[in-house]
Parts: sequence; C-alpha cells; structure tokens
Amino acid sequence: MNIRDGRSVGHSVDSWWGQPTIDAAAKSRRCSVWLAAYLVCLLLSSGWGAARSTAQEEPRFPIDAVASMSRFDFWDNQDHAWFARNVPVLETPVAELDEVWWYRWQLVTKHLVYGSPNDGWSCTEFIDRPFWSGTYGAISCPAGLQLQELRWMRDPRFARDYAAYWFRVEGAQPRRYSTWLVDATWEVNRVHPDDEWIVDLLDDFVANYEGWERERFDADMGMFWQNGHDDGMEININSRQTRDRVRGAPAYRPTLNAYLYADALAIARTARLAGRDDLAEQYDEKANSLRSRMIDSLWDERRSFFFPMARQDEELDGFLVQRGSLTYETGQFAGSPYGRELIGFVPWQFEMVGADHASAWATLFEDDGFRAPYGPTTVERRDPLFLLSPYCCVWSGQSWPYATSQTLEGLANLLQNAEQNVVDRADYWELLSTYVRTQHKAGRPYIAEAANPDTGSWEGHDAHNHSEHYFHSSFCDLVITGLIGMRPRDDEVLELRPLMPDDWDYFALQDLPYRGRRISLIWDRNGDRYGMGQGLSIWVDGELLAHRDSLAWIELQLPPPRSASPTERPDDSRSRVNVAVNNRGSYYPRVQVEATEAMSSIATLFDGQRWDYSDPIRAWVVEPGAPSVGLEIDLGRERTIDQLMMNALDDGADYAAPIAVTLDVWRDSKWVRLVDQQVAKPGTKTDANPWAHRDVIFPLVDENGVACEVQAQRIRVGFERPAGKALALTEIGLWGLNPLPYDAVPDAPANLARATPDQPFPRVTASHTSRFDQIEMVNDGEVSFRPGPHNRWTSYESPNEQDWLMVEWEDRQTFHQVELGIYDDRGGVQAPESYRVEVRVDGDWQDVRETRRVPRQPQGGLFNTVEFEAVDGDALRVIFVNRGAARSGLTELLVR
Repeated sequence: MNIRDGRSVGHSVDSWWGQPTIDAAAKSRRCSVWLAAYLVCLLLSSGWGAARSTAQEEPRFPIDAVASMSRFDFWDNQDHAWFARNVPVLETPVAELDEVWWYRWQLVTKHLVYGSPNDGWSCTEFIDRPFWSGTYGAISCPAGLQLQELRWMRDPRFARDYAAYWFRVEGAQPRRYSTWLVDATWEVNRVHPDDEWIVDLLDDFVANYEGWERERFDADMGMFWQNGHDDGMEININSRQTRDRVRGAPAYRPTLNAYLYADALAIARTARLAGRDDLAEQYDEKANSLRSRMIDSLWDERRSFFFPMARQDEELDGFLVQRGSLTYETGQFAGSPYGRELIGFVPWQFEMVGADHASAWATLFEDDGFRAPYGPTTVERRDPLFLLSPYCCVWSGQSWPYATSQTLEGLANLLQNAEQNVVDRADYWELLSTYVRTQHKAGRPYIAEAANPDTGSWEGHDAHNHSEHYFHSSFCDLVITGLIGMRPRDDEVLELRPLMPDDWDYFALQDLPYRGRRISLIWDRNGDRYGMGQGLSIWVDGELLAHRDSLAWIELQLPPPRSASPTERPDDSRSRVNVAVNNRGSYYPRVQVEATEAMSSIATLFDGQRWDYSDPIRAWVVEPGAPSVGLEIDLGRERTIDQLMMNALDDGADYAAPIAVTLDVWRDSKWVRLVDQQVAKPGTKTDANPWAHRDVIFPLVDENGVACEVQAQRIRVGFERPAGKALALTEIGLWGLNPLPYDAVPDAPANLARATPDQPFPRVTASHTSRFDQIEMVNDGEVSFRPGPHNRWTSYESPNEQDWLMVEWEDRQTFHQVELGIYDDRGGVQAPESYRVEVRVDGDWQDVRETRRVPRQPQGGLFNTVEFEAVDGDALRVIFVNRGAARSGLTELLVR
C-alpha cells in the first residue's frame, strides 16, 4: 500500500490527539534554555501574550466575518464584504495568527488575474509579471502551494480555472520549474469534487508527466534529475561547489522526485475515475518504483537525511564532486556530517515516507540546525557553506517562506499519520508561530521573497514593484489542514486531526467549503465564548452534526448537502465573463481615452488584476483638471453585458476615486445611458470614499430603473473626480452572461503596413534599432505592451534626440490613419515627448493634415491614433521626439 493512500476510517473518536509524549531528556537536548527564554521574551514584547488574554468577550456564533477582519488595520483591499462571501473565518486566541490569516487572503486578491473569458482565473507569483513568467504572469514553481490555498475559497472557479490553466493555456510553461501540478489539482478536487471536470483533464495530466519523462528522467537511475535553479532554489550549497553557482549541480533531488511521485498517484486515481484501470496500474507502478529508488538512493543512514545525488562530476578549485555521490560525500567537504537542506523534508510533504525515517526531523529544532527566531534556515547553521546573503536569490541559509510551507506541511503529515517520538504538536506550533512572526515588516503583516532568519528583515529580497506581497508560499491551507487538522479526503467522511496547543481555550473556523457543504468547527473549552456549550461543535450547512467534550481525532460521515452543491458547474452555454479584459494585446477590446498622466497606463485597466496601493502605483491616472473624464471601449462585435465593475485608488493625498460614474452604450445611432450613479456619503468619522479600494459593481438599468442586460459593441464610461485630485483607476470590467467557448476576438481592420511573408514590401526601417529588439516585430501582427512576451521595436541606446520609423511600399498607397502601439517600460523606453507623421509624395516628405488625435499626448500601453486627410504616397514615417534620456518604441504599427 502506498503511504500516500494509507488513511482509513475507524480511528476512535475518543482518542486524544494520537501523539505519544516525547521524554523530557530527549526534548531538552533539542531546546536550549537561552532560546526558550528568548522566544518567550519575543512573544511577550510583540504582544502575543496580550493576544492570548483570558478576558471573556460577549458569546457569539456565528461570527460576524466583517467584524472579525475589521479588528486589523493593514487592509489595502477594503472590500470586506467580498472576503466575507468568499473565504472562511478564523478566530483563535492568538491575534497575530488571525491577522496573518486575513492578510494572506488579501495577498491572494493581489495576485488573482482574470486572464480571458475562455481561460478564466490565473495567479501571479510576483506583483509584476516578469519576463520569465508565462501567460498572464503565472510561474509554475509555487503553483502547487497556490492551488492548495485557492481551494479553500467558496467559489471553485478560482482554483479550477488556475489548475486547468497549466494544462490548457498556450504559454503556461508547466515544466519551467519543478512543481506538483497534477497532485495539486487532485487536492482541489478533494475540496470541490467534480469527477467530470478532473477526468476531462486526464490526458493533459499524462502528457505533462510524459513531458517530464522526456526532459528529466534517467532510466538507468530510475529517477528524475533537476538543478537547483529550476527547482526554484538557485545558489545552493551544491551549486556553489561548481563553476556555475546559479544553475550548476544537476542532481537527483528529493524535490522533483517527490513531486512526480505525487503526480503519478494523482494520475492513477484520476484514471480509475475514468474507468481506465490499465493506465491507473501503470502510474501506480511508476509511483512505487520512484519511491523505492528515491529512498534507496537519496537516504543517508549515517546522517539520517535525504540528500541530492550528483548527476555528473563537478570540479571547482581542485576539488571534485563525483557523479553518484550525495552532498558532501565527495568534494571539498567530503566526510562532513552536515549538508542538510530543508528539501530533505519534502518527501513527507507528499506522504512518501513516514515514521521509518522520522529521525531526520530532530535537526529541524536544534539550535545549530535549522531553528531560528525567524526561520527555519534553508541550510543548517552549522553547515560549512551556511550563508546569509544580503541579496537575492541565495538558498544557503535565508528563511524562504516557500520552503517553510513545504516543511510545515510535511511535519503535519508526519504528526497526523505516523507514530514516532521525535517531534510532537508543540514542535508544530513552534514552527507555525515562527512563520507567523516572520510574516511582518514594520509591525504590519507582510511577506517578500526571503527573510534574514535572525532579524526577520526582508532587505535584499524585497525588490520594489516586484517582490512585495510575494505569493510563493502557502499559509491558510497550513492552518486548515495542519493546525486545525481538517484533512481533505476522497470520500464523504470529515476527518479532523488537530495539532493546536493544549492550552487553547477556544478557536473557530467558520464556513469552510468542503465537498459541496459549509463546515464550521467551534472549540470552546469553557462554553462561555460562543454559547454552544463546552467542547467541540461541528456544524454542517448550519446544522449541528456532532459535539465532543474534548479535541479528539474525529472521523464522521457527512450528511448529503442540503441543496444543490455550490461547486456544480453552471450551464456551459452561458457563463459570466468579463468581456473587457485584454491580456493578449489583441486589437479588440480597444480603448480610447482623451486624457491621461504621462507615467500611467490605460492597459492596466483591462489586465484582469486589481491593485490596491499607490506605491508602486499601477493605474490609469488622470491629473487634476477638468472635473469629468471618460473612455470608450470598442469590443469589436456585440457582447452581452449587465454590470460595470470598477476598482479605484484613494490615498487621501494625491489620488482619488471618482464621485460619479456613468455608462452609455451605442444603440440605434445614439448613446443610451444605463448607469448614472453618485457616490454615497461615507457615513463614518472619515472622509474615505466608499468606492475606493474595492470592486464596485454598477448594475445596468433601463429607463424604468430595472436591472437589464444589453447587447453592445461600443461602450462609453464617464467619471467625475473630486476637485484638485488626480483620478486613479486600477481596473474596469464589463461582465455579462456569454456563451462558452467565447468566440474569437475579431481581427483588426486591414493594415497596409502588415508584413507579407517572403515579400520585400512593405519594408520597415528605422534610424536606430536596439540590439535587444527586432524591427520586424513592429509590423508582424502581434501586440505585447508588457515586457513579455517580447514583441517590439525600440530605439533604446540610440544616440539621437529624435528617432524615426519608416514603412515603404512598392507602389503608391492611399493613407488616412496611423495607429501606434506605443511601448513604455517606464525606464529606458518611454512614450515620446511628441511625435509627428509624414508621407513621402513624389520623393518629398510632407506632414499629414491631422483631423483627430487620440490621446492628445503620447501614451504608452495602448494604441495612439492619428487621423488625417487622405493622401497618396509610397512611404510613411513617424518621427519621435524622445523623452529625456529614454528612447521610443512600438509593439505594432498600423496604417490605413
């Protein structure tokens, strides 16, 4: 039997926790007196003692979700009603834990991306979308942890869309980094079961696994290999023993082999659902073989740990690391008793091993091992290559939340599934509370890439407009499955194996979505906090299922859901989609604006991603001026809409949300108003605009004031702003029920400048082309206003104050319009100070006679349109006056 499949029904509900006591002598060897005293002082000084006060509050259940999250003041996303509708409520005696719980759900909203109507939701890792990310900015490395977090949202579309993204969306790059996508998708299905949905993905699962086998499987060794960089763990203690410290030391690592062990089991389970038993047996065999080979090859009995095994000889400074050796078995540190990294705990994350190898866990809580005030460290402190780096990205000692998440998950699995006397629940709480403490900056909840394990500082791993609020780890899933002990399963049994401290008098986990039901777990030792009596109450869909006097391990048969499961998929013929989103840089949906601030981008309004803070700012900003401003959206063809969604910033200083919003649709040759709303007075002690820092929904209403849906191609949205303030909008959505699959976006009208394959004309030339770009991309029919995918011409590094771009034809053409897709990276390439258009007529260049220009000033991140009197010529050029030291660029040139 696979350890991964080893759970069974039948544990006594009267058993207490199920964990043996560790003898005091063994415990004292692992915990020094000075560190214990230090941790106590640290907890008290940070307010943790106060957070665990025994003072009683008014009994209450159910908990008011909005009141619960309103206890904290860190909120950027102030849409508390959205959180109340979409995520579970947690309340514990530790206020900092509750605060980080809510912060982590806010962090999720910073990274959710609505990619397209067909693809739905995706997720980013960084707050920007770096060039190495895939479509919509997603990166596969943390996707497993992200999916495990998203599965606890009440609407399953977030997790299901993101899971399917990795197998169905072009440019997703599922094997760019090591990850466990199939296993994570199965874990989503455990919480929101839909056999038809997951079986439909089976062939994609198999294709992804076969891709790993082609790219990384060594048949002679029976294992997969990977380098640390592509594990997401660059500059590690093994790569630093090679000539390539970033990507060196390819090895048979515990990580990828454990990930693909779990993926193979998930494929086998899915195959059984599909009735493909032969395929299931094949992947069960793959998983069992991989597990055996990994344990036999990567476990070191002398050091009681899992280590990477070198795939090839590596020489540096006269020292040779030999192929087939584990860390420090050869090379400069041959014979060292150390070399342990947190990746040695990853096999437990996937229940690949259990108590037989539990001795490995002792070092996690040793003072010269992995333990640290803001740890754990990624490498033992006593290791000869232990290194705390002042810059990113070094995995040789820093505290990385990604690795901490994996370690906590593995520790919970060990404690909940195996009898051993190495670690206990107190150790789990120590590690989890350390993780809570680490997720702070300047007294507020926060997370970046990696922290100093001794000071908690994120310095050097907190790049501006990149690493803030980094989504490369999990937290809420760890609280649910580890601390509270809610263990997702494949049947209709609720399994609870809590790991919380003995002295907690209460906790509540309310409205947790699980297999089409809402679960609430209420622990009240004295019975005077929630009014539900003493002990543990388990509620399902508002009905009391069971009550226990003590916090025992429990397995209960769940009743059928009271109504149709909220996780059931809607009718595929009509789904609610955002028809305004444009992440592909296609010509439609097309936006035109009259005014904008030079350093803002209209493209951010339609990228499917909200933004809740002004530093860094990512918004369409209109500087103070006329009280009203607007934009027009052309969808290319009629779409169904019934709601306008708006997200705006208001920092109380420079940027403000609008105070009035209108929406008109073009119908019967005139504009028809369907939204006309004024902001309500806040009704609070502050002057905060209630339309700011949240998604505001404006239903479309007809002339009788009745909510309606309309078919529209052209939509005009207007905004009135407060006097003296810059308008700052971060997202606009047009939502409605439309058929799926969503039909293809129409092509742009004919472009005279479009390159013809294998033909010399139209021909494009420029005064200067950057060595990093290609002039051929300016008329290839593809558009990308973001750094990636790379598709642009720029004059970056040009010595000229002005640069030109010219397109020539073999014969004379008639022109009346030019559209410039201006690229702006806010650095070396920016929208020009100005530009003009010239046409060559009979060998002479002459300015066009403009009739309309939108926007009036050059704007990056969108098409800038110039209309002019029709003129015949054989060439057209655009002359750019570069902005200061920056140079100009286009992602596409269109001529009509």
